Amino acid sequence: MTSIRPPFVIAADPRMTKTAEPAQTQSALSLIGLSRHFGTFKALDSISLEIEEGEFFTIVGPSGSGKTTMLRILAGLDRPTQGSLLLRGTDITDMPANQRPTAMVFQSLALFDHRSVGENVEFALKMRGMPKPERREKAFELLDLVHLGRDYYNRAVTQCSGGERQRVALARALASDPEILFFDEPLSALDYRLRKTLEVELRELQRRTGRTFVYITHSLEEAMVMSDRIGIMREGKLVQIGTPAEIYGQPKDRFVARFMGEVNIFEVADHRLVDFDASVSTVKDGFLIVRPEMLHPADAKDPDVHFDATIAEVFRLGSRVQLHLETAAGLLVSEQPASCQLKPNDAVRFGFDPDQTHSVPE
Repeated sequence: MTSIRPPFVIAADPRMTKTAEPAQTQSALSLIGLSRHFGTFKALDSISLEIEEGEFFTIVGPSGSGKTTMLRILAGLDRPTQGSLLLRGTDITDMPANQRPTAMVFQSLALFDHRSVGENVEFALKMRGMPKPERREKAFELLDLVHLGRDYYNRAVTQCSGGERQRVALARALASDPEILFFDEPLSALDYRLRKTLEVELRELQRRTGRTFVYITHSLEEAMVMSDRIGIMREGKLVQIGTPAEIYGQPKDRFVARFMGEVNIFEVADHRLVDFDASVSTVKDGFLIVRPEMLHPADAKDPDVHFDATIAEVFRLGSRVQLHLETAAGLLVSEQPASCQLKPNDAVRFGFDPDQTHSVPE
């Protein structure tokens, strides 16, 4: 089978047979009922998803949820047991990875340590027969793009720091001018400060190039900072898809709420909080999701729901203070400004406004 397009040409190869006429709003990738079974185990269970052109789409979920299996199928490194994968309406389910207009940045980076930075970046171009002067110029452009600079061209990869190696891997992935880039937890081995820097750079790079990025991570912070949309996986299924604000503020269920960070969950029955003598007119039955920043000391302008608490622990986290509260509902978490002066064993009344919370059925 021929590739979808020759290198450095954006348009799809007209020789490919389309399964449908392209629409103006056609997605970059369409997953239609994708499943992957290993014996009786369903690593992916009938997933359907549209990933839009130029989107930064991030997949998160606990270990064993199916994230890596999905990414391997999208990149052509594995085949689904059932279902189809379409690239702008073209069925690429059985197309080998090296014939797809895509590239992968692995967690291990998979750089050639015996080659220079420039040789690593140029590798795919050399395999395609591009003349050396053109390869070199393309490598220079990419090194500038990933904030390394042309003086890195002859440097040994083994002399590069972790962040520099990450940039080399990204430049190498971009060298073949892919339409879609896949990322398998590429920042997981880096220290916190470097990770934060590269998060911003990756997001800026995606916006500058206009490419579609599909990213897998265990880090919720990475997902929230970089993504246009996030897909939450659990037991081989996508349980919720939405913008970072939607997933954080309007989780579909308690699993998503807990997975997306610290949360307080109150059971409600017949408009009343089960653990407190308080009514909640906005919810009849189910669970009320209250994020830590919504839980605050009650004052003269008491919110609709308030309760007594004892400060169990105080954690100062730079610009904010995290409080662990002992209450009739068990241990709750509140976040306050850094100016908060509460101390362990202080008895305080806390509360929240039900209108600022979110309810889920289960």
